[in-house]
Amino acid sequence: MNGSKEPMEADGIECGQDAAKHFGFAAGYRNLNHGSFGTYPKSIRSLVHHYQEEAEARPDPWIRYGYPQLLDESRAAVAKHLNAPASTIVLIPNATTGLNTVLHNLVYHPGDTIIYFATIYGACEKTVDYITETTPASSHKINYTYPISDADLLSRFETAITTLHSQGQTPKLAIFDTIVSLPGVRMPFERLTALCRRHSILSCIDAAHGIGHLPLDLPVLDPDFLFSNAHKWLYTPRGCAVFYVPERNQHLIRSTLPTSHGFIPAPVEGKVINNPLPPTGKSDFVTNFQFVGTMDNSPYLCISAAIEWRSRVTYQGKRGEDAIAAYNFPLAREAGRIGSSALGTEVMENAEGTLGECFFSNVRLPLSYSEVAGEDHSKAVKIAQWIAKVLVEEYNTFIAIIFYGEAWWVRLSAQVYLTREDFEWAGGVLREVCERVGKGEWER
Repeated sequence: MNGSKEPMEADGIECGQDAAKHFGFAAGYRNLNHGSFGTYPKSIRSLVHHYQEEAEARPDPWIRYGYPQLLDESRAAVAKHLNAPASTIVLIPNATTGLNTVLHNLVYHPGDTIIYFATIYGACEKTVDYITETTPASSHKINYTYPISDADLLSRFETAITTLHSQGQTPKLAIFDTIVSLPGVRMPFERLTALCRRHSILSCIDAAHGIGHLPLDLPVLDPDFLFSNAHKWLYTPRGCAVFYVPERNQHLIRSTLPTSHGFIPAPVEGKVINNPLPPTGKSDFVTNFQFVGTMDNSPYLCISAAIEWRSRVTYQGKRGEDAIAAYNFPLAREAGRIGSSALGTEVMENAEGTLGECFFSNVRLPLSYSEVAGEDHSKAVKIAQWIAKVLVEEYNTFIAIIFYGEAWWVRLSAQVYLTREDFEWAGGVLREVCERVGKGEWER
């Protein structure tokens, strides 16, 4: 059941212009940056509004009794999608919350080191900084610039582990992505997870670009911690993310962020533990995350509907997840070819061809760092910001622009509601905007 009084459509949804009709974009707006915040079909928008109305109709009965039951249904649905036991899945607002929950719960001793990679999401790196400022933990950053090979990345990881051990430090946890945010490239996360297991290091996977994007079989992957935004690629409303903790590690995650009624303090003589919410009969881990402060949790309840909507997507005789993958992977590659041809540049890729095994393509802009910015990094960043703002204000779109490795790159997101024509248009627009940069318009 999707909980709505209006049944969802039962017919197929063909990728491309047909799928675009199911989304609520403003007339003329081209959503070429799905990867940052995601979006969801109009039928799910009706559903989230339905749950919000239910909460206002009878607030206490809904929050205390109705919502937990529907939450369990959502957890079960997403657990099935990830081939994981429901007992290992809880829902949180976003991936940043997931990393904070892990890092704030672990107990650190002198010498404990957190390993992370140069392309870590910015907010996550700041979380590592905070932990190293407030606990005995230290950190080790693995530096590199894409495009590098997967083999090189894996080698640098193992070198970091060896180096830390030789210095008397203990690699405690490694943080890495399924798909890096900027630039949008795939990491060899399966092999990194296996290396963590071999070296007795906790693996913490930032799969913000995971569920709905890559096929994930969590028991096979077997990470120690994984969190993934459902609102990016799975088509749920914001914010909604999956937090996976195998049962062997659930004792490590004692508190939510913020700490709420489900927290079980260490025993103190004479102190009575009280949870004013209805008893659940569920595990301490699941109960802990069932109520985390007062907020609008209705996006959590839309997971089943999002998965059902995806099951009706069709493309070239395929349906559901197979259709979405069969459309988006090639479209992302085509977007890169179209963009690089229009701009006379290249797509970011390594010799193995693995960076582009996702729904992103990264294309270099035809701008010279020395000629346009005088090799001044602050100017280069301002140019990227100017381009992004001009695209919004004058071209009715947004495309992620970054200055990386002494060059400007554009990250293009493939999605079921986009077509080749959208990226042909984007190539022309980007060429025009780059010409304006060359004329110095960004400084005016």
